[in-house]
Amino acid sequence: MIHILVVGELNPDLIMAGYHAFPRLGQEVLVDDLTLALGSASAIAAMGLARLGNQVRFAGLIGRDQWGDFCAQILERAAIDVAYLKRDPAVKTGLTVSITSASDRALVTYLGAIASFRAEDVDPAALDGCTHLHVSSYFLQEGLRSGCRSLLAAAHARGLTTSLDPGFDPAERWDDGLRDTLREVDVFFPNEVELRGLGGADDPVECLRRLENGRTLVVAKLGADGCLALQHGHPIHVPAFPVTPVDTTGAGDSFNAGFLHAWLRAQPLREALRFAAACGALSTRAMGGTGSQATAAQAEELIAKNSTESNA
Repeated sequence: MIHILVVGELNPDLIMAGYHAFPRLGQEVLVDDLTLALGSASAIAAMGLARLGNQVRFAGLIGRDQWGDFCAQILERAAIDVAYLKRDPAVKTGLTVSITSASDRALVTYLGAIASFRAEDVDPAALDGCTHLHVSSYFLQEGLRSGCRSLLAAAHARGLTTSLDPGFDPAERWDDGLRDTLREVDVFFPNEVELRGLGGADDPVECLRRLENGRTLVVAKLGADGCLALQHGHPIHVPAFPVTPVDTTGAGDSFNAGFLHAWLRAQPLREALRFAAACGALSTRAMGGTGSQATAAQAEELIAKNSTESNA
């Protein structure tokens, strides 16, 4: 059994779905639906990993408030170990408002405890018994950022592999020590916007080459264009699976979960990319990042179905 420690942010998502026009200052627009769901890239990835059958532990920070209770209870119901989830009455649990459609979304986030969480807050015992450490939202987690490399290095020193999802950089500087941190990262998961910001080019393959450091496998999530990685300098591209999305919130985090599930089981890179793409696609079938996450059997079924159709 693979044991994975996820370290990161934890907050609910208030999802306003199906807008007919995107809101502008001074205007009010209507949406078709409303959902309160578990949000945050780290938590959605953790839930996806658990859904796929992995043993997952979560370390993070929440306030002693209703939003914190909401998040912790969902993790517990998914059999995720929350023994290292800290509560601080001096901070508020963060909250994200997601204004979404079937094709894209915009996010408004109150950071709260997300910004206060530091690498020093992670009990070293949280690494005990784990084989992999995953961290999401590097740029969003202001307090964690400065100690992130040290945390990843500590995991490596204990024999764990590591992965990192940068998330969007609100300042759009695309640095803040990230390139240095990547030297302690085995798998890196930027999306197409983050890849361009970090790589400084429009061509995703060129961006991947600019990010090569001799250690890190960079897996680029390209939305409707699928996903891309380099193997021995040669690009491997896997197309997206055709689905009719209901909500794209957290699809990239479910992709991360799928890739790690396959990669940690030593699947070939192309197969890991295909499994990840299936997990990302299936997660868009319902509102919220965790409402429709795939089991391993469901992801394999989608892969088999599309293989059969492409050979027909």
